[in-house]
Amino acid sequence: MSIKSPPGGANVRVLIYHGSAANGEESPVVDAGIEAIERIGLSGPAAQRFEVVATDDASVFTDDKRLGRFNSVVFLTGGGDVLDPDQEAGLEAYMEAGGGFLGIHDAARAEPYSDWFTGLIGARPAAPAPATAQRATVEVGDRQHPATKDLPVEWKRPDRWLNWAANPSGDVHTVARVRESTYRPGTGANGWDHPVSWCRDYDGGRSFYTGMGGTASSYDETDFRTHLRGALLWTTRLVQADCKATIYGNYKAERLTQPNQAGRNDQIGEPHGLVTAPDGRVFYIGRGGKDSSQPVVTDWNDPDIGKGEGEIHVYDPRTKKVTLAGSLTVFGNKGGGDELVKVEEGLLGIELDPRFEDNGWVYLHYTPHSEIDRDKRTAERRVSRFTFDEATGRLDLGSEKVLLSWPVQIHSCCHAGGGMAWDSKDNLYIATGDNNSSQFSDGYSGNNPQPNYKGVSFADARRTAGNTNNLNGKILRIHPEPDGTYTLPEGNLFTGEETAEGGGKTRGEIYVMGVRNPARISVDKKTDTLYAGWVGPDASAPSTTWGPAKYDTFAVITKASNRGWPYCMGNKQPYRDRNLPDPTKPLGWYDCDHPKNESPNNDGLVNLPPVTGNNIWYSPQGGGPDFPRDANGVPSYKQEESTYRLPWLKGGGQAAMNGPVYRYDAAAASDVKWPSYWDGKWFVGDLYDADQPRNAVITDPRTHGDGGLPVHSESLKRIVPIGNDGIKNLMDWKFGPDGALYVLDYGRGFFTSDAKSALWRVTYTGGGPTPAADQLARKAE
Repeated sequence: MSIKSPPGGANVRVLIYHGSAANGEESPVVDAGIEAIERIGLSGPAAQRFEVVATDDASVFTDDKRLGRFNSVVFLTGGGDVLDPDQEAGLEAYMEAGGGFLGIHDAARAEPYSDWFTGLIGARPAAPAPATAQRATVEVGDRQHPATKDLPVEWKRPDRWLNWAANPSGDVHTVARVRESTYRPGTGANGWDHPVSWCRDYDGGRSFYTGMGGTASSYDETDFRTHLRGALLWTTRLVQADCKATIYGNYKAERLTQPNQAGRNDQIGEPHGLVTAPDGRVFYIGRGGKDSSQPVVTDWNDPDIGKGEGEIHVYDPRTKKVTLAGSLTVFGNKGGGDELVKVEEGLLGIELDPRFEDNGWVYLHYTPHSEIDRDKRTAERRVSRFTFDEATGRLDLGSEKVLLSWPVQIHSCCHAGGGMAWDSKDNLYIATGDNNSSQFSDGYSGNNPQPNYKGVSFADARRTAGNTNNLNGKILRIHPEPDGTYTLPEGNLFTGEETAEGGGKTRGEIYVMGVRNPARISVDKKTDTLYAGWVGPDASAPSTTWGPAKYDTFAVITKASNRGWPYCMGNKQPYRDRNLPDPTKPLGWYDCDHPKNESPNNDGLVNLPPVTGNNIWYSPQGGGPDFPRDANGVPSYKQEESTYRLPWLKGGGQAAMNGPVYRYDAAAASDVKWPSYWDGKWFVGDLYDADQPRNAVITDPRTHGDGGLPVHSESLKRIVPIGNDGIKNLMDWKFGPDGALYVLDYGRGFFTSDAKSALWRVTYTGGGPTPAADQLARKAE
């Protein structure tokens, strides 16, 4: 059989095939579908209209002259073995010549013995469709495909929802999913990733399938007809679309750095952060740990206690070589051990000046070893500006200008934070951890007021994260000035001038308070929205006495706010107060709307800003745990009463690593950039790769600043690969100017670098949208 390539032509025609293997009268669904597609073909701009022919005569597939007249074939069939071998071969030849195919609902049951047709459809139902329709929410993740771009992100509609024998995600490009929590999926449920509509370039042609359309009333819905119309515009070659963007095989993950030479950090330090330069170079830092063969000093009587080197390496994509740009002598190399031995200080963050190409300025967030006080066990944290010398490829360490510094306790671990980011107004955001031990509050709220070392509390986060006069446990926002000073932008949480009776004060640098350990932050410069993630405490389960389990957290931050720690977490779930004289005895529950800092270690305001709920939180039991609340708004915290509002994630060992919002640059001359499908999606991940998130999510701009839940999520674990030979321990990830994703893998140990510590790049190899511009059926008007 021979069909001219591509089938059809400028006089666009659509063939609806509705043959069925079952005897009996025509289905009302078929009648409704034919009528709807005929109406679609007659509507819209003249350049996008088409003729429709409907038939139940399968001989059309062996008549190449007849079949070749059609730009797209629609299967609107009740399923079964509807084509004989010659007829299926004719359909194959049609697709190989560049034809288009649209399968609707029960079309997934057609040709049940054909592997080729399974590939054409993409998946097979696991069981018969339910007899009755159920109303459910469809998450429309593809905001660009013509079949979905004009639909609501959360599309509520009734249908007869199919479950799939095998999930096709990653082999096909999924454009919409159905949210199983909004209906009863029955036997064979697919879980949170339940595709319902998808497409792919297949065997020379274009295939689109939707599992919707199982009821006659579907075809009366304006949105469903919009969905079908967009699918037909692509399959008929009237418009281009990208059906490759989420197919796993279209991405390549490449390790860029080699293992270090023995005893040297020549390629990479203990990975802790990266930033890309406008010319594509990647600057990345090592916190301060050496490889495991190097000794560490833990004796406070030794002047070299905790001394390490925080290294700045540079990867140049032109030469594919790594150079060491400089190192800072930091406090942060005490190795592992318990809370009184290990330390998370060191070289914590890096950013390049917005005009780096002109001035060479590099900003580093670190803890200099030279400023530690061994007697009091305190140190200075600082953000400094250095100049990078292009001639030597080195940082000029003598050029340091200290913008901002503040004290931290170093008697006990942990929570140093470290991330930095710029907004479009050249304001610098600086993430700091709560500088607090986790060990003395049973893994719940870090609010034990008693432990201290020489008068400095190390287990009371009310001293830090909950304190308006302390820069720890915060996200700061400053505006660096050319002379190495900074000014305060308007709109921070405090002005620095507030005072209260009793001497409580504020710091004007604070933009966000109440965060525990925000290792990674990012700013979407298109909207100047701040995105952050922070690590939660250690309790493995909720407690009816003390409050929620450990919640790692991600938040969309649109204005200055208090995010709750150590009073509340998640969606404003309070902890129980503990106080003198016996911190093992609970007092009342904290009030998230009217929090008070009544710690004896507080030197800030007592009355704090109300807590803003967070968008994403997860515990070992699951994502978004929530509980019934009493008349005072206090959750029950009974595990058996919990519900999970974010079923796509789960914790365990967990350490939230916030990622970027991708912005597609159509003008960038790059053949590796991620496609525009990902534009506007927020990347959230975790250091670990088992059940923890590595996802791209969509949030609702109307609600996300107030803690609104994400409206869509999809896994990235097959694109940003997990496993021991992949990116197992994700420490940082950012897109470069080439549109590729650069990722740091921390390695397989802690407080050290090892053979798996590496810089990676994930590129897109799938090519552009289809059909090619010269294969469009008609030129666009």
